Amino acid sequence: MSTDQTKTAILNAAEKLYAERSFGEVSLRDIVAVANVNLAAINYHFGSKDELLADLFLSRASVLNQERFAELKAAEAAGGGHADVDAILRSLVGPPIRWCLGADRQRSAAARFMTRASVETVPPIRKIVERDINHLRRFADALRRSLRQQKQKDVDIYWGLHFTLAMIRQTITDSERLRKLSGELCDLDDVDDIIDRIVRVATYALTGKSKGKSGAGKQRMKASVAAGHKP
Repeated sequence: MSTDQTKTAILNAAEKLYAERSFGEVSLRDIVAVANVNLAAINYHFGSKDELLADLFLSRASVLNQERFAELKAAEAAGGGHADVDAILRSLVGPPIRWCLGADRQRSAAARFMTRASVETVPPIRKIVERDINHLRRFADALRRSLRQQKQKDVDIYWGLHFTLAMIRQTITDSERLRKLSGELCDLDDVDDIIDRIVRVATYALTGKSKGKSGAGKQRMKASVAAGHKP
């Protein structure tokens, strides 16, 4: 294999194993066996198990955030330069929920790896989460523009963003507990409903106004189509 192919094979093998077992249970020898490479290849490309895990998380998070940015850009274009609060929040909430929940996605290796990354607190990933905040600034800036006329304080915008991220994480990591607690009443396969519920609560927290499923109106529909999703 070429150098790039070897690196990709290692990342794919690690993702597959981490999707099935906890980070602590997977050894470098397990990864090289699945990737069909030698241990020297991991040392060459990554240096250590922690650096491999960090590289894998960054690569998957980058794809996720690109999807978020595409939806945010589409929402702002549909709104003539700025998007409604609920459209901004939908672009933040939608991609990770669609990645990790729903009957057609939640069993993919990428989804299970990202779910495990949310559940298991390990230093390599924790350092990235705490350090890599530039993508969140884009959403804070978008919310600031949208809420300018309401003269919303910056501190309230940051708290609103923080609570929205907390709802995403809690919904993904504790989905099975919610399913059992509700006696199957809460449908964790209805991804659109989950996104609507999170966005509705987060929008109310930031604006004091509650919107229904169709609250974003034409802007939401245009943004969804522009981002490549079926209406």
